[in-house]
Amino acid sequence: MDVLDLARAQFAVTGSLHFLFVVLTLGLAPLVAIMQTRHVISGKPVFERMARFWGQIYVINYALGVFTGLVMEFQFGLSWSGLSRYAGDVFGAPLAIETMVAFFLESTFLGLWIFGWHRLPRWLHLACIWLVALTAYASAFWILVANSFLQNPAAAELRGDHLVLTDFGALLTNPALVFALPHVLGAGLFVGSFVIIGASAYHLFRRTSEWEFFVRSLRLGVVGALIGTTITVGFGYAQFGAVGLVQPGKFNGGPAVGAPLGFMILIGQLIQFAVMFGLTPLLFRDWLARWRWTHPLLMLMTPLPFIASILGWLVREIGRQPWIVYGRLTVKDAMSPGLTPGMIVGSFVAFIGVLGLLAVVDYLLIARTVRRGPAAATLGASGRPPAPAPALTL
Repeated sequence: MDVLDLARAQFAVTGSLHFLFVVLTLGLAPLVAIMQTRHVISGKPVFERMARFWGQIYVINYALGVFTGLVMEFQFGLSWSGLSRYAGDVFGAPLAIETMVAFFLESTFLGLWIFGWHRLPRWLHLACIWLVALTAYASAFWILVANSFLQNPAAAELRGDHLVLTDFGALLTNPALVFALPHVLGAGLFVGSFVIIGASAYHLFRRTSEWEFFVRSLRLGVVGALIGTTITVGFGYAQFGAVGLVQPGKFNGGPAVGAPLGFMILIGQLIQFAVMFGLTPLLFRDWLARWRWTHPLLMLMTPLPFIASILGWLVREIGRQPWIVYGRLTVKDAMSPGLTPGMIVGSFVAFIGVLGLLAVVDYLLIARTVRRGPAAATLGASGRPPAPAPALTL
């Protein structure tokens, strides 16, 4: 592999690993907010325990995901300085807004939510988690604004040797953005819901004493998966028309995207049908929670939304090759000058080592939290021993 192929592979692998954290964050945040809302409205302790348990998994993933984002920032300066020189005035603006506004607000409200249990008034504390979810969506919006500019460099014109922003409104209404945003948000809900489904199925299969807790979690996960898959698949198909207007060859005669596109559609469509016609009807009689033979299947399905999300990201990025700014700047011209294969391989190994370690730690911490169950959740613990759950069995 030459320097260009190594740099592309490096960004693809690190970007994919980072995106695994992102989609789970986007999915769990609104689901945790819904759980806490039900507790505040109903006063039932089970919903508070659900918000604390699944919220602890969200916090683990969020904290480690922040570090993966830092690796992505390093790559722009290390390997793609040509992009910054040519399009930094436009491409950098939404990234700066995301970092300085959405990310810092999200972190602030998350801190208030984490340390505000039993300290803040319950409605104010509830508002914090909803603001966490909204600012997470705002972060996704600004990241997609920047990415959509690379897909379709609207709202910019060439002045000298670089692009300048001419219409901020056009940047926010980019055809490459309009359908991509709900598609990504739906994918996040899709992923977060299946994590809840898989973990709940694991405990129900083990005949847990936390029967009510995981039945309610499973039901919420299935509803979230139904909404998430519907949004994801619907807006995914809608993008064929929108993207075709700005990148005519992306889906027509673009062999590079054929394999990931086909597998992404297959996985998304199969899971949508499984949720719509297999899982959702069973919930009305609570059969899904009682039929133990379904639980291993649900656990095995948990990674599929992650795989479909990565394939979708690959389709979006590979489809504009050889351009990094479509029609304006090639990937080759965007590379930093003076890079050697040894430099790329060295940074590649370092980045993969860091991101791989973070991914493994994230998985192990989440798996341990799931295995130990809600009784061991420390988020929002008041210092009082938890009330024992009723010893119900399947």
